[in-house]
Amino acid sequence: MAEKTIQNDPSCMDDYDPDSITPVQALENIFNTIKPVKETESVPVREALGRVLANNITSEINVPGGRNSAMDGYAIKGSDIPDHEIKKMSLIGTCLAGKPFRDFVNEGECVRIMTGAIMPEGTDTVVIQERAIVVGDFINIGNDTKPGDNVREAGEDLAIGDLVLEKGMRLTPADIGLLASLGFVNVSVFKNIKVAFFSTGDELRSVGEELEDGAIYDSNRYTLYGMLARLGVEIIDMGVVGDDKELLERAFQEAAEEADVLVTSGGVSVGDADYIKETLEKFGDVNFWKVAMKPGRPLTFGKIDKTYFFGLPGNPVSVMITFYQFVLPGLKKLMGEKYTPPILLKVPCVSKLKKRPGRVEYQRGVLEKDETGRTIVRKTGKQGSGILRSMADANCFIVLPLDSEGVTPDEMVDVQLFHGIV
Repeated sequence: MAEKTIQNDPSCMDDYDPDSITPVQALENIFNTIKPVKETESVPVREALGRVLANNITSEINVPGGRNSAMDGYAIKGSDIPDHEIKKMSLIGTCLAGKPFRDFVNEGECVRIMTGAIMPEGTDTVVIQERAIVVGDFINIGNDTKPGDNVREAGEDLAIGDLVLEKGMRLTPADIGLLASLGFVNVSVFKNIKVAFFSTGDELRSVGEELEDGAIYDSNRYTLYGMLARLGVEIIDMGVVGDDKELLERAFQEAAEEADVLVTSGGVSVGDADYIKETLEKFGDVNFWKVAMKPGRPLTFGKIDKTYFFGLPGNPVSVMITFYQFVLPGLKKLMGEKYTPPILLKVPCVSKLKKRPGRVEYQRGVLEKDETGRTIVRKTGKQGSGILRSMADANCFIVLPLDSEGVTPDEMVDVQLFHGIV
């Protein structure tokens, strides 16, 4: 993308900036630039949680392996179920999970069976124990059971040859259980990526340090660490880098040698001490550096040799929003994960929201039920990009499109839930 020289650059301002690209274009640029990792490794199934599957998994066995009982009760032939009257059945044995009943079951006979036990030969139905009356070595059954009831067929969960899990999936606890049910000891996953990050600014102090006049604690490294930790990448925390060209250049070079991705916060605007874009242009390539969104307009994306670069704004809310909307999808693609666009829900907003057309806004909201049981969304309060509590109190983004001129109470809006972002 060609660079432009702009006088009185408004990239940090709230007003419409005609030189910004849209969020859709920004995400397309990221996806078109990032190439997924190809290296794989074999890890024990228990250690594969949260990793990205490197190949399709097909079932080589049936799960369950044989026809079995879905309930505790009595295994019978379905043809023995009476039409109207009560029928007396001879109880000839017991069948436990892992200890099959080996004899053939004839007409008029039944076997006591437990959940998960293999159905004895000659049976096809289970009468649950609550519907049978035991009288010595016999049971009495009625017609309240249908032939085939309470039986799980072989391969009902997974059959031989079934595609169980697809390449590019991030493995969940349920997926780990599926792999275990198929007998997998190890599974092939894409190798993990290394993500380095640092904050910029002479005013920043780490927690535990004393605050002098004008200094503030650096919250961005902690939110970035938390978001990266949930993703499961290898993290390189490079601390705080001061507003000094030489220090920034050294940090860029160090990150490019060690990490697959570098994420910075701060220093991407147009102030006298904002050197991120300048440093990226010196050592790498700038793809874009302004996005028509609020908050988060001064967002930079590019490359330093083979290392992908995301330069995030310095305001705490902007850091989190740009991370979730752009960095996270980019990292997932790099890790080999298939991209799934976020699900947007249409719900009425009970708050009045101010907005100017020409930018996409991500206001922080709370999705909840009102006193009538209706699902609604409300804003969390003040929406300034420096008010981190607006994120802490929220459970969703209220996404207002480019052409929106604001929202009146009870107007329908798009909501993107925080849950499931990672």
